[in-house]
Amino acid sequence: MPQQTGAADPAADPNSRPPERRRLRAAAVTVALGAALFLVGAIALSPLDKDPDAAKDARSGASSPRGSIAALREDLRRLPDNPVGWAQLGMAYVQQGRTTADPAIYTKAESALRRSLKVQPRDNYQAETGMGALAAARHDFATALTWGRRAAATNPSNAAAQGVLADAYTQLGRYEESYRAVQRMTDLRPDTSSLARASYTWELRGDIPRARALMQRALNDAASPSDQAFARLHLATLAQESGDARAALREAESGLRGARDDAPLLEARARAHAALGHDRQAVADYTAAVAIAPLPQYVLGLGELQQSLGRDAEARAQYGILRAQEQVRRAGNAPADTDAILFEADHGDAGRAVTMGRAAVETRPFIAVQDAYAWALHRAGRDAEALPYADRALSLGTRGALYHYHRAMIHEGLGDTRAARKDLERALAVDPHFHPLHAPRARTALDRILDGIDDAS
Repeated sequence: MPQQTGAADPAADPNSRPPERRRLRAAAVTVALGAALFLVGAIALSPLDKDPDAAKDARSGASSPRGSIAALREDLRRLPDNPVGWAQLGMAYVQQGRTTADPAIYTKAESALRRSLKVQPRDNYQAETGMGALAAARHDFATALTWGRRAAATNPSNAAAQGVLADAYTQLGRYEESYRAVQRMTDLRPDTSSLARASYTWELRGDIPRARALMQRALNDAASPSDQAFARLHLATLAQESGDARAALREAESGLRGARDDAPLLEARARAHAALGHDRQAVADYTAAVAIAPLPQYVLGLGELQQSLGRDAEARAQYGILRAQEQVRRAGNAPADTDAILFEADHGDAGRAVTMGRAAVETRPFIAVQDAYAWALHRAGRDAEALPYADRALSLGTRGALYHYHRAMIHEGLGDTRAARKDLERALAVDPHFHPLHAPRARTALDRILDGIDDAS
């Protein structure tokens, strides 16, 4: 990250107190990009601009709180030429599309955002920011970057536009530019959204203590139940991916007390339960998450957990859902996400996974995509081609246990058992339960290598 100035900088000093934040106008909404957050490649965009009355309504249990789709549509029936209202509705639909895994909702989002731009074609930073968030939700990060730049030019004080830029730069592999956008965002508005992104920049580089401290600040700043759930989710993720499943379980359960039907938190708790050997609870939580939002990462997680437990019929049922989702994706010419690539590599046609990975990495060279493409190449027997991509996936210093395992298997395929041993030991040290199928395989591979060393001596 670029050198920072001043101890008050929240991205540089996670323990500093945030200055008085600016209050801008727009929608209160959280937009998450992609499949799962953080090490698998996505970041959340928490409210464009906070609306304290909306947060108050949400806490009081009002039937149509301010900022909800129902309330926004009612407002627009009375004021159909309100560009801010249409922008807010569009952003609310983006959020709904994320949580329901229904891409048709994004069509509604685009219609509302374009209506806002039609009513007010110029100086409409709310709609421009929304279009950027929508493009990112659709994994069109080049378009997201274009809209983010436009929104930032329209209103240089718009922190949410910097969030769109940060997300787009990250997914496009332009990390230094993403760090600068995060810094501008925290300078403008040090709240849950910007602090979460600052946390992520450090997680990408493997500095988990700093990432955790910033995420704790994001939790302390959270003004709404959704922001609190968001922060708890990522504290759980940081704990899980550091090998502390008990801490991950505590964070996920704390988040679920305020948001019991939050699918990402249910998945986080499922992963923690699985790592702790609580198989029944893990299956129940994964099943609940899939019922709420059948996102590929939840379906794949449940299927691979069932497979690890020897429940092959149940696993095949989940894999059937993923294959149906893949047919829909191909029919719509949507880009493949990392979960789809990894699923195809591990449970389908490795050659097809290579094709999917190549197309994905050309347009979205984020580290998670580099890793997925490397693994597809390995599964297709092309280890020499795979290694540079596996190296790029770890080039920032990310502590991704799965990434290290993937590179270890590539090294072993190339006959470099010394490098394979190093990566296997790193993967199991970071998180000994990083995957229900691959973690046991990592231990077997390490034993095989160590046995070979003993035999050679």
